[in-house]
Amino acid sequence: MPPPHAAPKPAPRPTVETLSRTVTTGPGCDDEPVKILSIQSSVAYGHVGNSAAVFPLQRLRHEVWPVLTVHFSNHTGYGAWRGPLLAPTDVADVIAGIADRGVLGTADAVLSGYQGDPAVGAVILDAVAQVKAANPDALYCCDPVMGDVGRGMFVRPGIPEYLRDTVVPRADIVTPNQFELEFLAGRTTDTLDDLLAAVDTVRATGPRHVLVTSVLHGDLPADHLDVVAVSDTGAWAVTTPLLPIAPNGGGDVTAALYLAHLATTGSPETALERTTNSIFAVLEATLAAGTRELQLVAAQDAIADPPTRFTARQLR
Repeated sequence: MPPPHAAPKPAPRPTVETLSRTVTTGPGCDDEPVKILSIQSSVAYGHVGNSAAVFPLQRLRHEVWPVLTVHFSNHTGYGAWRGPLLAPTDVADVIAGIADRGVLGTADAVLSGYQGDPAVGAVILDAVAQVKAANPDALYCCDPVMGDVGRGMFVRPGIPEYLRDTVVPRADIVTPNQFELEFLAGRTTDTLDDLLAAVDTVRATGPRHVLVTSVLHGDLPADHLDVVAVSDTGAWAVTTPLLPIAPNGGGDVTAALYLAHLATTGSPETALERTTNSIFAVLEATLAAGTRELQLVAAQDAIADPPTRFTARQLR
């Protein structure tokens, strides 16, 4: 694996107080639209990466600037695909072109997902630094995609360590699944208390907001799972039935929705509830359709106007 490019000198990280102001009094408060630079993969058929994140964000009326890291015919879960893996220099060129328009610094947030190469990670971190230099209140949301229960790590060797040691500490929001959280924290999470301790370990490295998906622990009813959100203001969980479906792209939609709802409401609790209710509706529609591709279009009303089927309980 090639070594990562030299990382740019980090912009000063927002303090806890600054972040609090960002998500409670910033330009997106009260559901006012925000501008999001989304640097992710793309597919022509199906919904993963930007092909999963952009439409839901637009359905919520946000302005999205999608920058592609790959453009494949379909997601790699099919076992075969076509299309180009974009060079890090090409990704950086697109971002530079946005900067040439004089608007990069007006972004309210940067969103990233799968990072298959440290060189792409360096480009993303450079973009984050540029945005934050112009707008210190901007948020960086990183979905640290690397693996899952039953599959183990599915990224190239060295990527998990790069995410843990270099990328996650620079993020304001991270959205790991339970498997990824355990790697980031270096500990197992058999109980809810274990999970919160692991989140605290990750938050101590830099991120103030952590959303953990696909959480299983001994206190849950059978065939249910938790989604847990933790911030400086507290911790909350939403419990939903565990549906017999695990389509690609669900984590990409979840990260995008949580970033959007957190940026616009300033409330981790509200962001958790809205995100979880929308995602569950999307999964239900996908299951009903009998397809492996997320039914984002069919469930778009539940994205634009999240149901209130599931409510959050405060953990601390």
